[in-house]
Amino acid sequence: MPSREKTLLFGGAFCGSAGSFVLLCVVLATRSWVTSDIRFAGANSSVSVTLTVTYGLFQGVCEQTVAGGLHISESPFQVADTLKNAETRATNVAIIVLLVLALLSSLLSAGFTGMNVVSNPYQTFLGPIGVYTWNVTNGILTLLVLILFPVNIENYGLSVELAEVCYAIPTTYMNSKNTYGYSYWIMLLIIFLNIATIIIIYFYDHARYYKKKEQERPIENAPKDVILF
Repeated sequence: MPSREKTLLFGGAFCGSAGSFVLLCVVLATRSWVTSDIRFAGANSSVSVTLTVTYGLFQGVCEQTVAGGLHISESPFQVADTLKNAETRATNVAIIVLLVLALLSSLLSAGFTGMNVVSNPYQTFLGPIGVYTWNVTNGILTLLVLILFPVNIENYGLSVELAEVCYAIPTTYMNSKNTYGYSYWIMLLIIFLNIATIIIIYFYDHARYYKKKEQERPIENAPKDVILF
């Protein structure tokens, strides 16, 4: 059976890994990644149209506002069906794949930490090394998503492309403003949980190393009466 210290530390690490898994599910399931206000000029240059698109990786909704503040009802859309540009489509697919891999790594981390709460695995990789590996992997994958999503919007014009499909009437793009939502910023918390899990396991690994060194002291450091005996 694992020691009380190991149970407590790996129990805390398990909570961090499980929390990361739950947050990744929220990130994938919600559509509050970004809200973009895109302004277009109509056929009559004196009339402007503002489209507000709020979307995630799979679904979104767009709302039209014409000059004078008149709002038109929201219309939902599927991101995958709307994208036509190869760059925006490929980047969106890459983000989904990275998040699925991050989800898998967080699940494996939770499995490894949960196993160490109740047992002492014989295989070295099932211990701290495995926990380090999956949490570092999870953090890197999540960081890549944090970088790729804004690139898809700012460089490849993802929001503008979605807005143009929502508003089929010919217009001229003027400007846009992007506000990233909680679904995007949650990924910072996921990275923080990965770091916290690594730190917890490091403390356990460090304490175990020095305890083992103490038990393997050279015989010359032992008391003289023990040596004589």
